Amino acid sequence: MADSEFWRSLFRTKPVEVYQEEAQRTGLRRALGRWSLVSLGIGAIIGGGIFTLTGVAAKLYAGPALALSFLIAGFACLLAALAYAEFASIVPVEGSAYAYSYATVGELVAWLIGWNLILEYMMGATTVAVAWSGYFEKLLHLFGIEVPYWLMNDPFTAAKKARELGLEPPTFAANIPGFLISWIVVSILIRGIKETASTNNLIVFIKVGAVLFVILAGLFFLNPANWKPFIPAPEVDAAGNIHYGWAGIFTAATIVFFAYIGFDAVSTQAGEAINPRKDVPFAIIASLLITTVLYIGVSLVLTGMVPYKSLDERAPVASAFAGAGVGWATYIITFAAVAGLISVMMVMLLGQTRIFLAMAKDGLLPAGIFGYIHPRFKTPFRSTLLVGAIMSLTATFVPIVNVSELTSLGTLLAFTLVSLSVFLLRIRQPDLERPYKVPLWQVVSLGGVAVNIFLMSQARKENLRAFAIWAVVGLLVYFLYSRRRSRLQRSISD
Repeated sequence: MADSEFWRSLFRTKPVEVYQEEAQRTGLRRALGRWSLVSLGIGAIIGGGIFTLTGVAAKLYAGPALALSFLIAGFACLLAALAYAEFASIVPVEGSAYAYSYATVGELVAWLIGWNLILEYMMGATTVAVAWSGYFEKLLHLFGIEVPYWLMNDPFTAAKKARELGLEPPTFAANIPGFLISWIVVSILIRGIKETASTNNLIVFIKVGAVLFVILAGLFFLNPANWKPFIPAPEVDAAGNIHYGWAGIFTAATIVFFAYIGFDAVSTQAGEAINPRKDVPFAIIASLLITTVLYIGVSLVLTGMVPYKSLDERAPVASAFAGAGVGWATYIITFAAVAGLISVMMVMLLGQTRIFLAMAKDGLLPAGIFGYIHPRFKTPFRSTLLVGAIMSLTATFVPIVNVSELTSLGTLLAFTLVSLSVFLLRIRQPDLERPYKVPLWQVVSLGGVAVNIFLMSQARKENLRAFAIWAVVGLLVYFLYSRRRSRLQRSISD
């Protein structure tokens, strides 16, 4: 009997009605309208990926058919986005995938989702901080400003660069730009959601303008001959990997999929949305569709400006314009990347602290730190400072660039569970009020599960092992701390 109670306790669910009651007394300031939420979604999605991933995906795998790869990846994300939209209309709270899983699958699964969202949000933001430092260094180079490499890189990366240059490793090295930008972002976030949204709107305006510039300016340099053949004939390399053809298009889709990560962060802002049950679903889908159109436009222009095999893998947009004789465009593109990555960091950290807030409300994390709302700013003040400190120190001293695939695995697991949760809730509570309903819900939800599991299976084995280790650490934290302090557990004990 005791064993059966133990196993039941691991999968106890938090009633949807309780979430709906909590949504009425969030404690956060409701200041985000429909288009502010759309802007946050775009701010989270469009980052440096569009300026970098397109090179590898087009040159090595898809060719001009990269536009189809973006379409496939966008469709895969749309399946998850529709599931998020339905749940956001039912459970309009800041917990996102964590809360949706808690309401349907159970506490243990919800905890693991919340734990793995750390990979998407906090570790994702840290990766972006390091990437921002790299783009900032490029921007300085464009203006002839040289900064010592040991002030722009963590100690491990700096030592590697020293060896490449034939120098002695420096006695001190730190990624100072990564440290500074982390605290600039934190200072904006703790001031309040209005200030955060205003800053994000300005940055989104800049980077969407840059993407539109790439598309519109590139139209004047198109050579339709570069699109022929649109789908290059398949090639097999010495290792047996297939390039081009439909196999290459799907491989490229798994690469550019990571350029879409971030739309789900909109659901973490439900506690600060003015009309969350309608506006959050709209913003999730609208931000994804807008960015998909922009991504397809960029991919068509790049492969039309120059032959796809001549694209630079690391800086494809700049190389395409340089190849067309428009080298000055590099300044605009680099500046847009520097500005654009700031909004990605903002929305990622915003999402992380709201996930932690939801988990603290449920007793799974210390409420004194993660559940504390500043009386004046109406933001999770202590949580933001703690997450910012971890992010800044990691970006400064740890070589974190290779964590990007782990970030994607954490995201894909969240997508899988949300899609499954929609399916389960439709069966268990078919009469529940749903302001937004997923069309063809059986196909969309189960299709989302299948697509996301497939994409997870494409990850490298070493990253899958690291992901499994991360999950084991999460289980230890749950059983040693969170399970006993869960509000549901205490209500049973009382």
